Amino acid sequence: MFRAPVSIYRTLAFAEAVSWTLLIGGLIIRGVGGPAVAVTIGGGIHGFVFLAYAATALLVALNNRWSVGVGVLAVGAAVVPYATIPVEMWLRRSGRLAGAWRLEATDDPRDARPIDRLLRWFLRRAALLITLLVVGVVALYVVLLIVGPPGR
Repeated sequence: MFRAPVSIYRTLAFAEAVSWTLLIGGLIIRGVGGPAVAVTIGGGIHGFVFLAYAATALLVALNNRWSVGVGVLAVGAAVVPYATIPVEMWLRRSGRLAGAWRLEATDDPRDARPIDRLLRWFLRRAALLITLLVVGVVALYVVLLIVGPPGR
């Protein structure tokens, strides 16, 4: 399913937009007198998907060698409701999501950089990479749950 960076990025960009809908729906439900747990549920799902999207955007940014500005834009798009969809469309149309996972070194001198060697090492061990990303996202999510919501 995720044989190329575009497929995983596109999936998480869409999931991030859906999670915004759940959060906004929860806020509306609470606003019209419904149970406050609606915000807790929508916000919890949104928070987790936000972190998963950010991790994915960073991984794809490294793989596709985006500039720092493009990477910041991709991650920052998750802060604005539904912005991940137009950003994904722009990245795809501009060719920034094109290509495969960089599993092998090429003649490109950038392939000798430590970050590129480390990325290739992890990409060749996809199960380990996925496990570390999931554990990292879950750990950060749990820490943020313990700290509590913003403004508390």
